[in-house]
Amino acid sequence: MKKITLAVLGAGNRGKDAYGLFVERNPYEAEVVAVADPRAERRTAFAECHNISHTGVFNSWSELLAQPKLAEAVIITTQDDDHFEPTKAALEKGYHVLLEKPMSNDPNECLELGKIAEKCGKIFQICHVLRYTPFFAQLKRLLIEGRIGRLMTMELKENVGYWHYMHSYVRGNWRNSDQSSPMILAKSCHDMDILRWLADSAPVKVSSFGTLSHFKTANAPSGATKHCLDGCAQFDNCIYNSPKFYLARLGGWPTNVVCVNQDTEAVLAALDGGQYGRCVYHCDNNVVDHQVVNLEFANEVTASFTMQAFSQDCSRIIRLAGTEGEIFGDVENNSVILNDFINGTRENIKFSALAGGHGGGDTGLMRSFLKQVRANDLSGGLTPANDSVDSHLLAFAAEQSRVSGHTVNFAEYKAGL
Repeated sequence: MKKITLAVLGAGNRGKDAYGLFVERNPYEAEVVAVADPRAERRTAFAECHNISHTGVFNSWSELLAQPKLAEAVIITTQDDDHFEPTKAALEKGYHVLLEKPMSNDPNECLELGKIAEKCGKIFQICHVLRYTPFFAQLKRLLIEGRIGRLMTMELKENVGYWHYMHSYVRGNWRNSDQSSPMILAKSCHDMDILRWLADSAPVKVSSFGTLSHFKTANAPSGATKHCLDGCAQFDNCIYNSPKFYLARLGGWPTNVVCVNQDTEAVLAALDGGQYGRCVYHCDNNVVDHQVVNLEFANEVTASFTMQAFSQDCSRIIRLAGTEGEIFGDVENNSVILNDFINGTRENIKFSALAGGHGGGDTGLMRSFLKQVRANDLSGGLTPANDSVDSHLLAFAAEQSRVSGHTVNFAEYKAGL
């Protein structure tokens, strides 16, 4: 097996702990030879982990891509609003590209990236990792086999988890759509992609409703300070107490996002006056904490999607209803129940997830991308660029509907870009 050389742009959580970790565990498949990150502590830690020479360590993606070509492919895991330019530059430099979702915060840039990749003749794959999980692969097989007859409706629910939502979407990097992406794009373009993939048809109409209801100043309890460590009167009672939450998770996610040095003193210092030590009712967040999206596809399949922050667990639950049967699926437990209307049978399907995040999707995605690079396969595998573009546009159309209060005709929306 040929070992593929990689450059990683962005040494944060996804770059280091998802795709970088895959390389650590599978050194016979790939090698990281260069890294770029503006944060000195993160790029240094990443370089040490992968034994990257100092000549392969850069302060910025632009500095790395200004060099003669350093690797066969790049993995881009920069912040959402910094995806378009490095991706465009990498493709034009002759790199194959694996890009973390979302492709861009601008629908026109999503369309342009698809065209650039086709023009450059390079592999361009988006990290829609759910398609690569054993769970969703099984659902797709059951539909293709006609096990529930003609698919009619889909119901997908994403429980973000109150603690995950608090970390990433109230205090974290995806809290404000003006600085990153709307929630439906930042968190749930995965889900738009999965529904479109399972429907196997073009979207026709999109409607959406949702708002930010809870995590705002009007709901702050009496005596709440702007930072948890500022003498907050609710410190002992608040479920969003930042020191309690992050110190209980030393050495793992998401505390490793707060600071590189994982000891109590360092974490407390980072929280004291820092981004992740803020009161959840006094942040600059504006993304929704609950949202519903309704979809109609050209083949008459309808779908509903619900994202909500108020749950204990991070989980996805799905129901597929067909003319001859129905499927209930619990993504986190890798369990599928199939009720056959014709035979009156109930089949319980259990299977094991692959190692790695997103139910093994991170692992499946990396293996697929590396296989494509070895074969110079421009087909896009399970996630061709054009599919990813439409999945992103579906999220943008849903957000337009939510903000405007009107149903969006998808074809007209896309044509108007």
